[in-house]
Amino acid sequence: MSLNVKVLEESFACIKPKATQFASTFYDNLFNDNPELKPLFANTNMQEQEKKLMQTLVLVIYNLRNLTYLKSLLRDLGERHIRYGTVQVHYPMVGAALLKTFEFYLGKEWTKEVKQAWTDAYAEIVNLMLSETKSEEEISELELLEQRRLDPIIVDFASTQPNATASRFHLKLLLIIFVLAGLLSVGLLYYHSSLTTGQQGGATPVRN
Repeated sequence: MSLNVKVLEESFACIKPKATQFASTFYDNLFNDNPELKPLFANTNMQEQEKKLMQTLVLVIYNLRNLTYLKSLLRDLGERHIRYGTVQVHYPMVGAALLKTFEFYLGKEWTKEVKQAWTDAYAEIVNLMLSETKSEEEISELELLEQRRLDPIIVDFASTQPNATASRFHLKLLLIIFVLAGLLSVGLLYYHSSLTTGQQGGATPVRN
């Protein structure tokens, strides 16, 4: 990965104070230019989605100098996007909307150098998200195998309860809570790490 890290960091710092507006404008641009993508977000809380966009950008920018972690992060993100219904043809649409939004918020600071830096960065991000990413069929097969592995456990647990349907639901809910707790722990760990890095480097991490 050969990116203009300095330009990326400096230009991103310019839009951090307007992070909420930036994310909202990005999705406006995306849906206005590509209305066929809107159904993918039909059941999505867009305010939360906008926060996730900025959190992802923050993760990428803060880890441009930590490529091993960044590559792993982006490959995992690519697999999740396949589950959401994202296909390869969607990535250029997203990239165009992202560059359009940067141009709007950076104004005169949107120079040829900055545009090239973000164009290269997005291309590399997409490449990493797609590289070694399992196909949709492979992911579906893995999910089916995982469900088959869990089903006997759930059934055995439910069979000992007065209400099998309710018990099955509660166990699944418990599993979801464990997963969410794990994700929250990772998020808090990253937030603490970013605060430490910011204090050492004189930078202040974004807070949405």
